Amino acid sequence: MAQLSDDCFVVGGGLMNIDAARRSIFERLAPVEGVEAVPLRQSAGRTLAQDISAPIAVPGFDNSAVDGYAVRFDDLDPAGETVLRCVDRIAAGHDPAATLMPGLAVRIFTGAALPAGADVVIMQEDCRRDGDRVVIRPGIKRGANTRRAGEDVALGSVALAAGRRLGPADLGLLAALGFAHVPVCRRLRVALLSTGDEVREPGTMLAGRQIFDANRYMLAGLLERLGVEVDDRGIVPDDPTALAAALRQAADESDLIVTSGGVSTGEEDHIRSAIANHGSLYFWRLAIKPGRPVAMGQIGSTPLAGLPGNPVAALLTFALVARPMIEALGGTTPHLAQRFRVLADFDYRKKTGRREYVRASLERAPGLARARRYAKEGAGMLTSLTETDGLVELGEDTTRIQPGAEVDFVPYSELI
Repeated sequence: MAQLSDDCFVVGGGLMNIDAARRSIFERLAPVEGVEAVPLRQSAGRTLAQDISAPIAVPGFDNSAVDGYAVRFDDLDPAGETVLRCVDRIAAGHDPAATLMPGLAVRIFTGAALPAGADVVIMQEDCRRDGDRVVIRPGIKRGANTRRAGEDVALGSVALAAGRRLGPADLGLLAALGFAHVPVCRRLRVALLSTGDEVREPGTMLAGRQIFDANRYMLAGLLERLGVEVDDRGIVPDDPTALAAALRQAADESDLIVTSGGVSTGEEDHIRSAIANHGSLYFWRLAIKPGRPVAMGQIGSTPLAGLPGNPVAALLTFALVARPMIEALGGTTPHLAQRFRVLADFDYRKKTGRREYVRASLERAPGLARARRYAKEGAGMLTSLTETDGLVELGEDTTRIQPGAEVDFVPYSELI
């Protein structure tokens, strides 16, 4: 389990800048120990534990990129048609019979090895066959339609670097290099729980002014996308003793705790006091909207991310705080969300000193796309997430956005 240092507590009512919070996370969390070799088919989403050096070159030999005819470039007439005699046929997986001599051509297919001496392949569409002769048009460049040995991955080079979260293309590259098993970092175990007397499990009966627990299911889905093992610990009532016991048990059995709700300053918000009484609190309010009340701390030696109860704020702070914590603990190269310039299709005012995220849909238009703000603003509206494409990010110094202004847009795919 990770051990946080003791010098990051934000005192008083000050708000921490999100960039400072991110730096704090990566400065204070070290990767958990443990490496395992898993079958290639099971490695998607896992973090590579060490650099992968290429044991072979890819491709391993010079080969044709198309169906056509392999020839010697020096045999081609740059000004007119060239006629060469076809003397062989090479299919993929077969060795060329002999070195290609001047004045000759061989029929060749995609992926087949080039015979020695050949340095260009003429696409079959760019020539015509006349018996055992091939008539070739001018205008072909040296090396055209060939793939050289090692041009994709050179023998001994680093094909994939440690810390990479493996995706489908990475699995394809590893397979091309011949790896049946992959060294990956140990899968993190993340304890997930919701808090609140008003929260009930979907599928049960609601009583009085209760609500179903949407956040825990949303957060579980986000965690599973990051390749962690989710330890779902359900709903804990607004009782300080019960919450403290639940957090201590989770700390003993997991690498990270993620909670939803109870991080504000109300009399029924007990996460902050539980952290203070049974661990350390490092920050609990960020200069962002939505999502200002969000905590980073630890219970015992186990890090904790305390997320707000409003669904929109919970998703945003998961992306900004919990995901970096998971990356730091998992040894994963930090992900930096890409921003794209779009035109605002709305008027908006905000306070200086905090970063705000406005839910918006994109409308395609000539030039830059236009971002249309969601009509309802509340941080508790799940439809504002399902019916939009991402977030317009407004920096701390911005106070007013008018229609037509260029702004930064972050698609949800870049956050989660």
